[in-house]
Amino acid sequence: MSVSRLKYITRIGVEQMGELADSLSNPAVLRLENLDTDIAPPATAVAATRHAAGMDEANSYLPFLGMDTLRQAACRLVGRQARQDYDWKTECIISAGGLSGVLNVLLATLEPGDEVLMTDPTYVGLINRVRLAGGVPRYVPLLPSPSGWRLDLDALSRIDPVPVTAALLMSPSMPTGAVFTESEWQALTRFCEMADCWLINNSAMERLLFDGRTVIHPASFRGMRERVITVGSASKEYRMIGWRVGWIIGPASIIADVARVSISNVVCQTGIAMQAVAIAIDDPNDGIGDSVIELQARRDLLLGELREFHVIPPHGGWSFLIDVSPHGIDGATASRKLLQAADIAATAMVNWGSENCSKYLRIVYSNESLSRLSGIGERFRRALS
Repeated sequence: MSVSRLKYITRIGVEQMGELADSLSNPAVLRLENLDTDIAPPATAVAATRHAAGMDEANSYLPFLGMDTLRQAACRLVGRQARQDYDWKTECIISAGGLSGVLNVLLATLEPGDEVLMTDPTYVGLINRVRLAGGVPRYVPLLPSPSGWRLDLDALSRIDPVPVTAALLMSPSMPTGAVFTESEWQALTRFCEMADCWLINNSAMERLLFDGRTVIHPASFRGMRERVITVGSASKEYRMIGWRVGWIIGPASIIADVARVSISNVVCQTGIAMQAVAIAIDDPNDGIGDSVIELQARRDLLLGELREFHVIPPHGGWSFLIDVSPHGIDGATASRKLLQAADIAATAMVNWGSENCSKYLRIVYSNESLSRLSGIGERFRRALS
């Protein structure tokens, strides 16, 4: 019998589809179900990791809050985006990946029953972490359109701010690829001021922006430095998924509490990975710009191939959603048909927000090349016609 804290913890769907696709051992299957990437990490980071694997000081629990050089690099990075100065000794700790950092922040900020503002749809792994920490998701819709997603500002204005203790937000968002505009960030920061709540900024993809968009960091808005907790990661922007390194940056008082949770949770980070991430952050040849060009090209190819389907274009990130309800099916049915009839592995959005999400199918384009993606439209037509 499961303990009560697991009552509302759901499967994410990716693990099931990933295992099923693996079991087929079929190289023809397009792997569009999981946030892996075939775009290489920075070469300097790979070399630094190999070097660190032979160093005794990298094989250590210490320092518990993360390597000094990495904390300094993370503060410089977030400081540039937010146009703020951060003290690396008191306002930054290193986590064992971004999602571990998110959970630690939630555990340090929520009391049982506290509401957490989130977009709908959103990554179910974030929803599950809110619930594990005792929080209650409070959704504000993202509205789909042929030109992309927009935050439902009217719905946001109707949400009672009093029960909300934190807003957990991401731009570009998973799984939609939605990117908040300045006016949308302004509305969200204003809501956080009314709620007197934290804004937890999941910045894992903040520079993976298309069509010339630029980063807007919520801590750059007037009065928000003391409300924003930024959780970053090397996994997406630097393509360093297996390194399991992230950072948490915010006001010293809450970072001290997050540090207490962190030491009680994962204890320490991946020792042989931290210096490599510090090097990647400061490397002018980090490859982020080139990866954005490649990701945007893949997005554009897919939008063209799937133009007869109800695709909501992403403005950044690694994935987008397709509304399959016009075909008289839900996302789970579409996922099954695509794998069986077209050798395409894609994840249905069951549990990724409200019940409305069941009509969506997620397409991840970070791990398949342009040549492999070419012709996908015909495969979709074969499976879903």
